[in-house]
Amino acid sequence: MKGKQTVWDMVRSLSVIGIVVAGIYLFVPHDDEADPTHAVDYRVETITARRAAPYPVAAPVGLPEQWRATSVTYERKNSNAWHLGFLDPERQYVAVEQSSDTSPKYLARVTQQATATGQTQQVGDTAWERWDGEKYDALVRREQGHVTVVTGTASFEQLGAMAATLEFKQGA
Repeated sequence: MKGKQTVWDMVRSLSVIGIVVAGIYLFVPHDDEADPTHAVDYRVETITARRAAPYPVAAPVGLPEQWRATSVTYERKNSNAWHLGFLDPERQYVAVEQSSDTSPKYLARVTQQATATGQTQQVGDTAWERWDGEKYDALVRREQGHVTVVTGTASFEQLGAMAATLEFKQGA
């Protein structure tokens, strides 16, 4: 008889806990439509990277407010790797990746295994290589001693829009 009482007590306890949790859920305000994406400010990291990097660091200037920065890193030990991630107005991912590592292995990693198409896309005065991939597409700009990649799930048009806003600066 004691075993049945213990099971019954456990069922009652779990029911009470369930009612309390349901009450909290119902009465605590929450917005199901809220965007869970956390925007970051990349200004300080950009200044730091521009002082430390051995190449002109790219950061957007005049990007419309609908573009939201979601991640930023500069890793000196990792071939001076600069990363700046965004969500575009259509909620597609776009990243600016730069590094003094210009190897095929680095390019494969940041483009999620995209490959060169042999085509270019003109952005301002610069022709960028078009890379096509299953997961990400990319625009690649190779320069002496470093590479700049604009990559992500966004269309080539949106990747080009990001590339068009990039300002390349070095130093303070």
